[in-house]
Amino acid sequence: MNNSVDREPRVKVLDLHLGNTASVVNMLRKCGASVEVATQPKMLAGADKLVLSGVGAFDAGVRALREDGWVGPLTERVAAGRTQVLGICLGMQLMCQSSEEGRLSGLGWIEAEVKRLELPVSSNLKIPHMGWNTVEIAKANPLLRAEEGEQRFYFVHSYHAVCGHAEDVLATAHHGSTFTAAFSHGSIYGVQFHPEKSHRFGMALMKRFVELPC
Repeated sequence: MNNSVDREPRVKVLDLHLGNTASVVNMLRKCGASVEVATQPKMLAGADKLVLSGVGAFDAGVRALREDGWVGPLTERVAAGRTQVLGICLGMQLMCQSSEEGRLSGLGWIEAEVKRLELPVSSNLKIPHMGWNTVEIAKANPLLRAEEGEQRFYFVHSYHAVCGHAEDVLATAHHGSTFTAAFSHGSIYGVQFHPEKSHRFGMALMKRFVELPC
C-alpha cells in the first residue's frame, strides 16, 4: 500500500490503563498522524499501525493484556504481519518472552528476555536509569538514522530487553553497561526510551514509524 497515494495509515494507541497514553497520542498528532485510542480489542479492526505503551511492573502489564482480552487479537494481527506495532518502554518489554521482574510470560513476539540493569560496584550511577541518554545505532533501520548524528532520548527504567539474536537489535545505550535501546523483528518495533518525552528526536522517530510503508 502506498500511504501517500491511497490514504493516511490508521494508527491506534492501546489504552491498557498503564499510564502515558495521552502523551503518546499527543506526540503522534504533532507528527500529523490520524490517531484513535483503542479501549477494547474489537477496536483493533482496520488498524495499520498499533502503539503499545505503558509504565510500571511487567506482571501488571501482562495482566492488563490478559484480563481485557487483548492477547489473542494482538498476536493474531502480528503473526499475520498485517499490522506494524511500536512498543514503548513497558510496551517493548511486554513483547518479550519473560522478565526477571515478574513471573508471568510475556507476549513472546520476539526471542528476548527482560533483565534488571546491572551497575559496576564502583559506579556512582543509580537504578532506575532516569533522564536523557544518547543511543548508538547498531544497524541501518527505518526509525533511527545514523546520518543524523547524535540522538538523545529520555529513559525511565530499571529493566531492559536482552535479545536472543543480535540482528534484532537496532540501537543500544549505556548506563553502567550497554543495553538494547531499540529492537525490531518482522513488523514489530520496540524502544526502551520514551519518544513521546524526547522532543525533536522522539517526534522524528514516531513520524518515521507512522510513515513506514504498510
